[in-house]
Amino acid sequence: MQKPTDAQLREMARKRVEFKSHLIVYCVIIGLLWLIWYVTGGGYIWPIWPMAGWGIAVIFHYIFDYRSYRFLSEEAEYNNLKKQMGGDESLAQ
Repeated sequence: MQKPTDAQLREMARKRVEFKSHLIVYCVIIGLLWLIWYVTGGGYIWPIWPMAGWGIAVIFHYIFDYRSYRFLSEEAEYNNLKKQMGGDESLAQ
């Protein structure tokens, strides 16, 4: 597997910092919503809906910024296909 270039590493670092910022904003805002719910007397647990909806977005953000380099890697897929086809010998013509 090829080592990433400096530009690729910078892009990965930028995406990971964006994810961390997104996670911090999510935690602060959701925390404030739960605080508002608590201060206003509780009742129907409405903060669960924005927490769940936005939480799904945070999960996808994590997947695509931390896991996509393997999951969506053309090189990794190529190597998997080579293994399935029996190595380099069967692909050479």
